[in-house]
Formats: sequence, C-alpha cells, structure tokens
Amino acid sequence: MKIIQVVGRSNSGKTTFIRTLIPELRKLGTVAVIKHLGDHDYLLEKGKDTTGFFDAGADISVGMDSNKSVVAIHNNNLDDMLAMLCNMGMAYVIIEGFKTRTFPKIVIGDLASEPCVLRDPTVDQVISSLAMFEDYYNKKG
Repeated sequence: MKIIQVVGRSNSGKTTFIRTLIPELRKLGTVAVIKHLGDHDYLLEKGKDTTGFFDAGADISVGMDSNKSVVAIHNNNLDDMLAMLCNMGMAYVIIEGFKTRTFPKIVIGDLASEPCVLRDPTVDQVISSLAMFEDYYNKKG
C-alpha cells in the first residue's frame, strides 16, 4: 500500500488538491483517505441508531444504505487505521494532515515540513513520482 501524505497550513488547498488526485489514483487502484481533524471533532448525527450503538460502546458501528457504508470506530490511532486499510487491500492511502509523522510528504503552500518530496505539485507530477512515496506493509499481521 502506498502512503501519500499531504500537509499544509489551514486553507492552503490540501483538500481541493486531494479531491483532484483521487480520480487519477483510482485509475491505478483502490484509494482511501484519512483526514486529521485536529481542530474539531467529527459529529455523528444525534438520534440515529448507529450513533446510539457507537455511544453504547460498540467497537465498530456501521450504517449501510443502497450506495455506501458509514463506519464509526472507537480507535483514533493512525497506525491502527493504516493496518486496517492495508488488510482491506487498499492500493493507496492519502493522509491529510498529521504533520509530525515522517512519511514522505506533499507540501501545499509555504509550510516547512520534512521530508518534503513535492511542493505544490500538479496531479500529473504526483502520479509520475509515486515511487518516491513510502510502501506500507502491515506489521501487525
């Protein structure tokens, strides 16, 4: 699984860039995105059954409709989430944020962050530079 980390200051364009990168990566394989919600919590909709199951202590609560599944997991450890996505067979994981992690990074804007392998790249530059990003293997089994 290839890890592509994207970092930058708030409102620098990280999310917009990732949204343009996803369809191009999808041409090459499966894609997952992990976003660091550093300044706010993700809100589960109050009064819904899946929220109630999560609040009651279910380790994982899943809601499914005809188009998608929504999963809430009582685990906020990045390494555990990467292992889970690796086990699911993801080819690419884009991580938005988690600036202190040492994965090779795409930096959007003027943020000083290492190791920076690309700064303000085009999507084509990322696709042609995939070998520069870390290959992740689940160390937990």
